[in-house]
Amino acid sequence: MIYILEDDDSIRKLVIYALESQNMSAEGFAEPSAFWDALKKQMPDLLLLDIMLPVQDGISVLKQLRKRANTQNLPVIMLTAKDTEFDRVTGLDAGADDYISKPFGMMELVARIRAVLRRTQKTPVVTEYRIGTLCVSPEKHTVEVGGEQIAVTNKEFSLLTVLLENKGLVMTRAALLERVWGLYAEPENRTLDVHIRSLRAKLGNAGKFIETIRGVGYRISEESP
Repeated sequence: MIYILEDDDSIRKLVIYALESQNMSAEGFAEPSAFWDALKKQMPDLLLLDIMLPVQDGISVLKQLRKRANTQNLPVIMLTAKDTEFDRVTGLDAGADDYISKPFGMMELVARIRAVLRRTQKTPVVTEYRIGTLCVSPEKHTVEVGGEQIAVTNKEFSLLTVLLENKGLVMTRAALLERVWGLYAEPENRTLDVHIRSLRAKLGNAGKFIETIRGVGYRISEESP
């Protein structure tokens, strides 16, 4: 179930129609009070939340959700006409999982919803990843090559873990910048490349597992180097 808290009737109805056409259950609310009442009866899988709302603005709604034990992990995508960097940062800092500015395409909205649900759905805890001589343990926060522990920074560890979580799949630069650094739409940012080079150097021969896909991003190879 997807909840939509949006006071514009035309947008709310259009979003509900688009979601239902994609076999997603959806329910809309024009005011925060109606949303809070519905929340007592059913917990949604995700909330689409407008910022400019009557009585209680969207940021206040989001902060209240994050303070409650039963909703602190509820996935939330902000929907708003505001598109300044300050507004995006405010929403994300308050706990939003994504941010979409109006006007937006319905297919993009559906794709972003599915992406957030994939990221936030509960998955079994992986105690370690092994490829050849490389062993990474998210539980212990350790990296080993051939049984020898390798010292890496927190960002390097997060980057390596994200790549291992998606072993065999190409991770775009934008996706890695978002997952590891929380950065959006910064194609010229060289931070990622610097960390990849550092990781490869520290991992030695196992660094060959990290493949560069030119013009796209990086991936962890399925095969031993």
